[in-house]
Amino acid sequence: MQQEAGRAGALLTIDLKALRANYRFLQSRLGTALCGAAVKADAYGLGAIPVSKALVAEGCRHLFVAQLEEAISLRTHIAHDVAIYVMHGSPVGYEAEFIEYGCTPVLNSLEQISAWRILAKERSISLPAIIQIDTGMARMGLSQAELRTWLNDFSITEGIDLRYVMSHLACAEDQLDPMNQMQLSAFKNLCTQLRQQYPDAKASFSNSSGIFLGSEFHFDLARPGAALYGVAPVAGQESPMQSVVQLQGRIIQTREIPMGASVGYSKTWRATQPSRIATVSVGYADGWLRSLSNCGVAHISGIEVPMVGNVSMDTITLNVSHVDPQLLYPGALVDLICPDNTVDQVAKQAGTIGYEILTSLGPRYQRHYVDV
Repeated sequence: MQQEAGRAGALLTIDLKALRANYRFLQSRLGTALCGAAVKADAYGLGAIPVSKALVAEGCRHLFVAQLEEAISLRTHIAHDVAIYVMHGSPVGYEAEFIEYGCTPVLNSLEQISAWRILAKERSISLPAIIQIDTGMARMGLSQAELRTWLNDFSITEGIDLRYVMSHLACAEDQLDPMNQMQLSAFKNLCTQLRQQYPDAKASFSNSSGIFLGSEFHFDLARPGAALYGVAPVAGQESPMQSVVQLQGRIIQTREIPMGASVGYSKTWRATQPSRIATVSVGYADGWLRSLSNCGVAHISGIEVPMVGNVSMDTITLNVSHVDPQLLYPGALVDLICPDNTVDQVAKQAGTIGYEILTSLGPRYQRHYVDV
């Protein structure tokens, strides 16, 4: 049961209007290519069901999740004319559930291809699928040895309706990394080899950052994720994406401490002068990473305040000595993610990436969706 906003320790606001604007912006960069959406990991922590509904209303017809269970949960809320692709393929022995729930696997190995082909033969039907090829990331998809096996024997996909061939970029956020062109060349060569055998099959290559590498990378279908949710798609460049997330924590109490007093576990911060400390109801159990200790910031009525001391399981502490005490009452909201401190800025403070900040957002937050 979702808790009342007034008694929640922190509020997480998801701006669906900004999400939809980001989708339209990405689609506008793709020309004739389609814009899908990665909604895996509960839409990067923002709620797969409301996020997917908003994207579908905006015209998205291709949703990507990682695991079958995610697809099953989502399908009951999403019409069957919208494709839901499972990027990990089928768990061994659960291929039939893809038919039951109207989902499509991304086949990543010859074993997955074989199991899908056997099911198609047993049911005497053609079954849709995406086949993924590894073009250099060494994570998922057919290896070069498996690819050669396929190219030498196309019968291994008999009974499979090959909707897309896909691969995944490893370094797309760095536009100057030579691996981008290396992977593009390998993927284009593969598509050329497959075109005669599978004339109706299309290609999917670009993630969020790949969209910004140029039209050569777009092919037929892109699969943005993080950029939809406000994460900057290109390293070192100002982000063109709208902020989707606002996180606010509540002040529990404040206290005055003398010069020399320590704050938090392990005494990692000491006051160099008499100070005022506010304790806020957010901690690493809520996904506010411990690496933000003594380096994160928050904002109170637009005033930046530093986090001091170690992040605790349920709380953080802020040095609010320069803030009007009238703003520091119990229950007052402190901005943790906001336009003045974006997801990417928080990630930089924490020494990580925006993806981890979003997907770490905890279940104790009271989530509020706005679409105005």
